[in-house]
Amino acid sequence: METHTKRILIVGGYGMVGSNIARLIRQADKHIELILAGRNPQNGISLAKELNHSETAYINLEEGFNLSEFKKIDLIISAVDDHSNILRETAILNGIACIAVSELADQISPTAFLGLHKTIVAPIVYAGHWQAGLLTLMVKQQADKFSQIETIELAGLYDPKDSVGPLVANEVSGFVGEALIRKGGNWLSLQAKENPRTIDLHNHLSAIGYPISTLDVPSIAAFTSAKNIRFDFIIGKSIGTSKGMDASHDLYITIDGTLLSGEKRKLSTIVSGPKGNSHLTAVGVYLITEKLLGLNGQSEQKIGGLYLPETIISTHDISKRLKEFGIEIIEETLESL
Repeated sequence: METHTKRILIVGGYGMVGSNIARLIRQADKHIELILAGRNPQNGISLAKELNHSETAYINLEEGFNLSEFKKIDLIISAVDDHSNILRETAILNGIACIAVSELADQISPTAFLGLHKTIVAPIVYAGHWQAGLLTLMVKQQADKFSQIETIELAGLYDPKDSVGPLVANEVSGFVGEALIRKGGNWLSLQAKENPRTIDLHNHLSAIGYPISTLDVPSIAAFTSAKNIRFDFIIGKSIGTSKGMDASHDLYITIDGTLLSGEKRKLSTIVSGPKGNSHLTAVGVYLITEKLLGLNGQSEQKIGGLYLPETIISTHDISKRLKEFGIEIIEETLESL
């Protein structure tokens, strides 16, 4: 019986994030066919040769997207800004699995409503979380240590020495605007610049962060019922740079509540990606891809529908999985105030 070789279209596939995604997929499977697409496909030729079973293609989303130009596609990964939602809509309407990583909380409603009106026969994953869901996956694992959670404070630290591509650079420049947070059980939309927060860093220094509307905030509220949740974006010196190494990308998680033991505690966790922002995002996308296509011994997700990384990836051993990619996890338990 002839088996079908999986084909993955990565739009932005030769950029900083996309190339990291492609390499991680190739490490897991030598035979998957990869299509590295973008507006300058000649820039992806050397990467396609390096990866084998790969090709480049021209796609400029501002000009539209014609699926008929491609042979059967099993998964579309969007590693570019897709303001028209054309990749997700094409995936929904044609029964193709899709992962999109660039949307904020107020940008997912058009395709969410489309999904409610259509029968979705393949998984569509909203992964516009910080680092494609890694932050929320860690929160979900750590939240299992609590019987009740009052406050969850999150932050992502971007080090200017971290080499990033245009996708991340555009996001960095556009982050500070209106932000969705949960405070006292109420949902608030704040002007970020008017609502700074001081965040304690790894080196006993502090930095000022500003809230942004990542998908992490409403999702974490859904599975923790915490009354206070916010995510802040920081620009500062990373753990990697502080050690005289390459810039890392650092995620800060603080959960304040009652542990299963009955003690009131504050659990602080730092997730540090020594290879920087683009690699950390790629790991998040790879873990989703692994589940969607059944790579690395995972059971393939065959049921269609709308998903989040944390509703499709098991979190009971997520810290162990992240360490497999060289990601550092630092934990500290403190007295609750």
